Order: sequence, then C-alpha cells, then structure tokens
Amino acid sequence: MSVAQIAGGTVPDVARRAAKKDWMFLVGLAMFVIIALGAVIGPWVAPFDANQLYTGPVNGASSLAHPFGTDDVGRDILSRVLVGARVTVFAPIAVVILSTLMGVMLALVAAWYGGWVQGGISRLIDVIFAIPGLVVAVLAIALFGKGLFAPIIALSIAYIPVVARLSQTAAARELGKPYVAALRVQGVSNAAICFRHLLPAMVPIVAAQMAVGFGYAMLDLAAISFLGLGQQPPNPDWGSMISSGQAGILAGAPEQSVFPAIFVVITVLAVGIIGARVTVWAEEKDK
Repeated sequence: MSVAQIAGGTVPDVARRAAKKDWMFLVGLAMFVIIALGAVIGPWVAPFDANQLYTGPVNGASSLAHPFGTDDVGRDILSRVLVGARVTVFAPIAVVILSTLMGVMLALVAAWYGGWVQGGISRLIDVIFAIPGLVVAVLAIALFGKGLFAPIIALSIAYIPVVARLSQTAAARELGKPYVAALRVQGVSNAAICFRHLLPAMVPIVAAQMAVGFGYAMLDLAAISFLGLGQQPPNPDWGSMISSGQAGILAGAPEQSVFPAIFVVITVLAVGIIGARVTVWAEEKDK
C-alpha cells in the first residue's frame, strides 16, 4: 500500500481536485497569491516612499497620482498599503507555521505513546487553551516591549491547542488502521511510520486548520497593531493604518482606514475559502 493510497489526498492531489471542479478554491487561491505577491514585491513597486511626508494634500481623495488618496500627513496610502502588506501577511504565516509544527509534534507523541504521556500533554494543552491568544500576546508585549516579535511567539503558543487536538484525533484514527499494525510487524521504525505514513495522511486536516489559523492570527495581529502595540510608526502595517485613520473618517476622508481594512477582509476571506474547501475534501476522504 502506497503513501498516496493511505493518505487519500496530498497537497498536489488537492490542487488537482481544485483545478477540476472547485472554482471557489481557485478564486480564493488566486486572491491570496496576488496579495502574497504584492506583499513580496510591494516595497519595489510602491509609487512613493511609504514614509515620505506631503507627497500630496493632507487627507487627499483618490486621484490619478494617488489612487488610494493620501493620509493625515500627506503620505501616499497605496504605497503604505503595499509596504505594510509584507509584515501584515507574513507575520500570521509565521504564527501558523510555528503553531502547526509544535502542535503536530505534540499530537504525534500523544497519539503514539498514549497513557500518562497523552494525559500530560492533554493537561498542558488545556492550560494553554484556557487563556485567550490576544491576552497572551498583550502580556508578552508588556514583558518584552512593543513590536511584533513577542506577539508572534505568544500567538504561536496560544494556537497550539487547536492544532494539537485536531492532529491528535487524526493521528489516533490513522494509528488504528490495519496497515500500521502491519508496518510494526514488519519492523518498520517508529520514525518512518510517523513521517512516511501518518503525516501524509494528516495533510488535509492540518492544511485546513492552517488556513483557519491564518485568519485568526491576521485579525489578532491587526488588533494588536490597531492598539498601538505592534508595528511601530512610521513603519506601516494595515492594523496601525486603520487605527491612525479614525480621525479622517469623521473628517470625511476615510481612505486611510478603509483601504487597509478592505485588504484585511479580502485576505482573511480568501484564506478562509481555501480552508473551507480543504476541510470538505478531508471529510470526503474519510467517508
């Protein structure tokens, strides 16, 4: 029995299914790829220096020179959105990667050894799960200072329980299948069984949770920046731009807040669509 047969679906298989019958997945993927590409090349394609003052009128409306308008000190909003996209998009990706790695490892250990090991890991996960991620991030900022490094680490730890619980359930289900017992009888090492068979089988569920976790992480980090505790001025990110544009909304110049907020919503929506479709495929695989 091959890994592909065991897993029932891998990342390339997911892509093939999407290309054949799921236009929603393709739309979500295309949206996210465009935003991620913009985050990568944003600083090089921005029409102005993101921190250059008075490139146009204060709280200027959209125009040919400034498609997104200008902010309260005359900086080009399009340039700040493009430059701020890098930290706004890739910081949640860092959170998702770290939390997934730690959660999956804990899940594999708990499912494989069971007993008191599983019980101890479950108690640890329960303790972490009891504290909201945003509270953990704010406490980390209070200890280590403002910026994004502390909240990234804090949120990575706070998101471990969800990943670990889902992964442990999937791993335990896979361990109960006959092929695992056959591999053990054949003398296949524990590491080989875990990394060659269990992990590929868990890919759809873990991928779906990563997509969902990205959305939560992006919103949490944007909230932290909105409160002035994340990315510090004058460096832009979408959360701090939304916060600094509040006065402009009342003055009839909402562009500084509206455009970053739109991109936050689009990004979270795109990744949410991807995660939802992968979840459906994972459920279909298990039927």
